[in-house]
Amino acid sequence: MTSAKFTVKLPNYVEARPVAEIVQTASQYESTIFLISGNKKINAKSIMGMMSLGLHNDEEICIEADGTDEEQAVDAVVRYMSTVA
Repeated sequence: MTSAKFTVKLPNYVEARPVAEIVQTASQYESTIFLISGNKKINAKSIMGMMSLGLHNDEEICIEADGTDEEQAVDAVVRYMSTVA
């Protein structure tokens, strides 16, 4: 299992487009990928789950992946979330 803590830097995170792109990014990997915020643990490949997470800018979250490509999956999600404007 690989995990990383990350501070959300998506000013418009509640919009559907960034959420859909996170789901698309996560879906490219075989590993199971979860975003953890507080007591919520959401499958990053689930559009409905991601929409319900309700992240806020500057909130710290944990990205957790488990599988054959877990390191690449965590890196890709972190990279996407760091470059979205």
